Amino acid sequence: MERGTDDEVLDAVGPQLRALRRARGITLAELSATTGVSESTLSRLESGRRRPSLELLLPLARVYGVPLDDLVGAPSTGDPRIHLKPITRFGMTFIPLSRRPGGTHAFKMIIPARPEPLEPTPQTHEGFEWLYVLNGRLRLVVGERDLTLPPGEAAEFDTALPHWLGSADGGVVELLILFGLQGVRSHVRTDTPQPRDRNRR
Repeated sequence: MERGTDDEVLDAVGPQLRALRRARGITLAELSATTGVSESTLSRLESGRRRPSLELLLPLARVYGVPLDDLVGAPSTGDPRIHLKPITRFGMTFIPLSRRPGGTHAFKMIIPARPEPLEPTPQTHEGFEWLYVLNGRLRLVVGERDLTLPPGEAAEFDTALPHWLGSADGGVVELLILFGLQGVRSHVRTDTPQPRDRNRR
């Protein structure tokens, strides 16, 4: 696969920085205090209105604990790691974990922290979804049901039903999501097969 143009690589830096900051639950003010870079500069950098420079990226890479190459999408040189590209939609960050066309798709989803939890705005679409809460407290609205899921809980539902995902308490929520077309479902086995009674014949 050919590497994108220099402009395309630079344009992708801003969304990557925003996704990293939100994933760690850091505000622009906190990031500014840690790096010494002004809030306005950080905001312009994330929105793409300021071109990234080495002077700006080095302190950010240190704060986020990632290699500088990861921030600028540098081409791999024999590195077996997969460099995932976050996608921001509806104010949330989706990190694709699978690449094959069709079938079930896996994502890590990050719902950013907010001063006040959002009011649900349920949507519908074709498909079936399975999710697992990694961190935070998820508010899941499906049809008439309004649930709060702590870390370690899972749910699955038909996305033809009106549904909405958000933070239950305004904090950051991290999820694993499997999404498939209608009829493609994920099953989690929780029961343990019982040993056969040797006295039975």
